[in-house]
Amino acid sequence: MLKDLSWILVSAALVNNFTLTLFLGLCSFLGVTGKVSTALRMGAADTFVLVLTSVAAWFLNRFVLGYAPYLRIIAFIVVIAALVQIVEMFVKKVSPTLFRELGIYLPLITTNCAILGLALFQTNRGYNFIQGVAFALGAGLGLTLALTLMGSIRERVELSDSPIFARSMGIVLIIAGCISLAFMGFGGLFSS
Repeated sequence: MLKDLSWILVSAALVNNFTLTLFLGLCSFLGVTGKVSTALRMGAADTFVLVLTSVAAWFLNRFVLGYAPYLRIIAFIVVIAALVQIVEMFVKKVSPTLFRELGIYLPLITTNCAILGLALFQTNRGYNFIQGVAFALGAGLGLTLALTLMGSIRERVELSDSPIFARSMGIVLIIAGCISLAFMGFGGLFSS
């Protein structure tokens, strides 16, 4: 059981990283990673929403959607939107500075395909409650890792004595592609 949970967590964080191998959640990956501190906070917000979404998806699948499976996507979207609104109100109340730093990307968690992808993947794989939470934590850690890596590289590029064209979005996309290739290499490490 513990081995299965650790495999689910590591797989979601590294091998099947939502951002770097499945290419989900790229909006915040490219938009919020100007600074490491902002990237870390966005990763924490994403992780929080992922875990709550996982719990809600398990509950819906277990008690509600068995009777109306055709409502699955609509139910997941409604739950995600509600959770993001709660997170947005909490961040606005606790840290107005962070709320301004995250800007439009905080409410865009609602449309972040990584969040909906988590609920659908968890459902399709038939994870129980504990496995779903491990999957959500792994996905959140993977998203936070991707955001932090990109943020640290972008800060370094911005502060270095590099040509002006190397500070644009084009170089960011090239860097993202290189990081993605590196993470896709993890898939070969764990294949049987």
